[in-house]
Amino acid sequence: MSKIGERLYNGIIKENPTLIQTLGMCPTLAVTTSMINGIGMGLSSLMVLVASNILISLLKKFIPDTVRIPAYIVVIASLVTIVQFVLQGYVPELYSSLGIYIPLIVVNCIILGRAESYASKSPVIPSIFDGIGMGLGFTMALAILGFIREIIGNGTILSDGANALVKIPEEIYTPASIAILAPGAFFVLAFVIAVMNKIKRGKGMAPAKVPDYTTDEGCAGCASVGLCRPDIAKKKAQAEAMAAAAQAKAAAAAKAKAEKPAPAAKPAQVTADKVEAVKSEAKADAVKAEADVKKAVEPAAPAEETKGKEDE
Repeated sequence: MSKIGERLYNGIIKENPTLIQTLGMCPTLAVTTSMINGIGMGLSSLMVLVASNILISLLKKFIPDTVRIPAYIVVIASLVTIVQFVLQGYVPELYSSLGIYIPLIVVNCIILGRAESYASKSPVIPSIFDGIGMGLGFTMALAILGFIREIIGNGTILSDGANALVKIPEEIYTPASIAILAPGAFFVLAFVIAVMNKIKRGKGMAPAKVPDYTTDEGCAGCASVGLCRPDIAKKKAQAEAMAAAAQAKAAAAAKAKAEKPAPAAKPAQVTADKVEAVKSEAKADAVKAEADVKKAVEPAAPAEETKGKEDE
């Protein structure tokens, strides 16, 4: 998977900010009384996420470490103000419906968390797609929650108050208004997270788990650890850097080993024992041949001696 695809998959599925990390719960529970509200809040946050990731990635070398959090908030607040004016000018109904939750995007843990944990340490292009992935994941979660709460609580789909794309007649279905109240928000959120965990278990993935933030280990797993526990964030970054260096070293060693030519085969070496064995075998063959010759010559000698005696 490419780096871009990995960032999109990470934000939408693997580390979904709402269903996996359970971040940004305030707007998640408050504005999802309808699907339109959920989509509007999600897209607004997506635009701020992408723009803030771009600016913070570009300015990361110029922002002093001691004032990075106030600097991030200034950048995010400026972008949220722009988004607020756009909504107020072009979509006043949605602006009125979302109300105070638009300015509160400034302190949304998702945006501050991505600025601190990713954009401030990464190049611009990956930061853009990290913002898109996290924004789409947040929008998807809010849209699902808004859809379920709206159809159960109002019997409508994509309603703006006056008109609706789909409206179930009251003769067929009586809306359960608890779904669009505060308790319904918790019930529906719990249901969606349970379904998400079921799907992840079926695919062999670890289910969503809220870290224990009373321990250092729990804080280390939070995307916003740099905001409240910079000491743990520093240790986490050092550990990740060491792990990445070790992995790169192992990969380089494996590559070098694969590219190294195989050693040439050494010529067979004749040992002294083999030489002696060959000499002994040759000597034995010579002795045997000499014996055969001698044996073949010996019978002729008596005949010559007998002939000599007869001549005498």
